[in-house]
Amino acid sequence: MKRSVHRIAIPSILDVGKGNLSNIGYLIHKNGFKTLAVYFGSGLLGLFGDIVLSSFQKCSLEPLTVNEIDDVDIQDIIHHAFSIPKEVDAVVGIGGGKVLDAAKYMAFLTKLPFISVPTSTSNDGFSSSNASLMIEGRKTSVSAAMPYGIIVDIDVIRSAPEKFLYSGIGDLVSKITALYDWQFEEQNGRAVMDDFAVMISKKAVNSFVRTEFKTIKDDFFLKELVDSLTMSGIAMEIAGDSAPSSGSEHLISHALDKLCVKPQLHGIQVGVATYLMSKVQNHRYERVTKIFTSTGFFDHVKTLGMKKSDFEKAIQEAPNIKPNRCTCIHQPENRERAIRLLHEDELLKELLI
Repeated sequence: MKRSVHRIAIPSILDVGKGNLSNIGYLIHKNGFKTLAVYFGSGLLGLFGDIVLSSFQKCSLEPLTVNEIDDVDIQDIIHHAFSIPKEVDAVVGIGGGKVLDAAKYMAFLTKLPFISVPTSTSNDGFSSSNASLMIEGRKTSVSAAMPYGIIVDIDVIRSAPEKFLYSGIGDLVSKITALYDWQFEEQNGRAVMDDFAVMISKKAVNSFVRTEFKTIKDDFFLKELVDSLTMSGIAMEIAGDSAPSSGSEHLISHALDKLCVKPQLHGIQVGVATYLMSKVQNHRYERVTKIFTSTGFFDHVKTLGMKKSDFEKAIQEAPNIKPNRCTCIHQPENRERAIRLLHEDELLKELLI
């Protein structure tokens, strides 16, 4: 079978540094943009609006639309998208996961470049071409725009609640078990791994877990976290799906979202499931344990009251989240082992009630 060359979109703007919110106008303007549709997360216009709009004004950038977004219902997003003035030449999203998902989907619908400005690092969504939207009352992953630009202010990331940092750490370390699952699928004739996507995803997580730090709010640690999450998003773009960054641990988290009345942050759930699946896979669990312990991720999880019973149900439900895949959790014997570990593993006994 003749294989065509796979063409990918990667960000043209990538700037991670201190004070970047006050520099955002220059970073966007130098790439040729003049008119913008700007969307802030709920409450962030009052917090960051003056500094961002002042930066735009200094560079003669004209924001034709400035709004706050507080939900990801697809019908609301479609309405916002087709209310964008035709003169706009880029969509800018500033905030957390909801507004970035909404803005990137608006950019996708209107075929406009999307500039991602995350104010927290709870997962790799700020650098990916997928969006998590509410469709008929259910959270659903859909294709959206790969960011044309990613601009991150380290000082803003540092000031976000620590739970978002822990969530980002959990989401990033999950690439260890996700890549194992992808290889498992290939060995079982259910997938073909993209070697370049594998390399990028491995480099992302390996660079991060080897980073020396005093606290998780060190400048270098935060930059490494952002850079690695960005590489994770690019790995998914290269592969054409989420396999380099999402495996059985993500399926467990998605099942928890479905089953729990009040789920935890995505990356927190994913991180706990990563530790569990690394033990099931017997793959690099020492490294997973070390990074989650040294960063304080496990200490944070202990304060959340997450339940073994919820994880038991989620493990059983996980294969139904993506029945077309063939990860380790799709195998009955591995589900049995995972449930057994919930009750026998000493660390999981401390993490879950």
